[in-house]
Amino acid sequence: MLRRELPYEEGSGRVIRLAAGRIAPGPEGGPLQTPQAWTSAMQPLCWWHDMPVALSVEDTPGDDWLEGREWLARLPESWFALVSTALQVGAWLRHHRFCGSCGAPASRLDHEFAMRCGHCGHRNYPRISPCIITLVTHGESLLLARNSRFPPRRYSTLAGFIEPGESAEQAVHREVFEEVGVTVGRLRYFQSQAWPFPHSLMLGYFAEAASRRIRIDGHEISDAAWFSPRQLPQLPPAYSISRALIDTHLAEVGARP
Repeated sequence: MLRRELPYEEGSGRVIRLAAGRIAPGPEGGPLQTPQAWTSAMQPLCWWHDMPVALSVEDTPGDDWLEGREWLARLPESWFALVSTALQVGAWLRHHRFCGSCGAPASRLDHEFAMRCGHCGHRNYPRISPCIITLVTHGESLLLARNSRFPPRRYSTLAGFIEPGESAEQAVHREVFEEVGVTVGRLRYFQSQAWPFPHSLMLGYFAEAASRRIRIDGHEISDAAWFSPRQLPQLPPAYSISRALIDTHLAEVGARP
């Protein structure tokens, strides 16, 4: 459905309008506007069902524009890559209009996602921050935690950024111990997911806990607990890798997601 070659030689096609993390609804109910001529300010983005798509980053969203999470919740899973790409590229364009080396204005290159400084020549590419996200288990039980920023009653898996000089596996051990005080043993890689809030790449793992004693950090984590597959709290949204980890574990132990 999505081809990542930039349609920089095209002059018209579909458009996604983005402002402050919100996307305008199109006439068909999705995030795509009708085919139209592109302006020079638009960023060629990708091909969607063999139609070229550009991104229009604007200053102010309309009243009916929806946040990225709302779009991901209402659209089929096949749309995730398109919405995620638009959100991440839009955030990059908005936050890197000036050179990070000398401070001079930067201009967009057409043939790749790159901003080039006209003064010193420094190039800036979209930032991607690697993170680990981990479902800790002990037998059938799942260790889920609450961040104070979560909606009420929602619990999720543990996650954190990979630090400089650290492997993903080392980050799993460190983050789990820092956040909930649990030492984990065997790890199993699951899959990855681009996470456009604002520019993460989530690397998913299953981790087996060496003990069930929990000691929350009191900063990022406001609560954590072991849950039975038959008595779960409110879970993360279906489009998230966190939910995929949970659903996969439930399926493996014979419980219904």
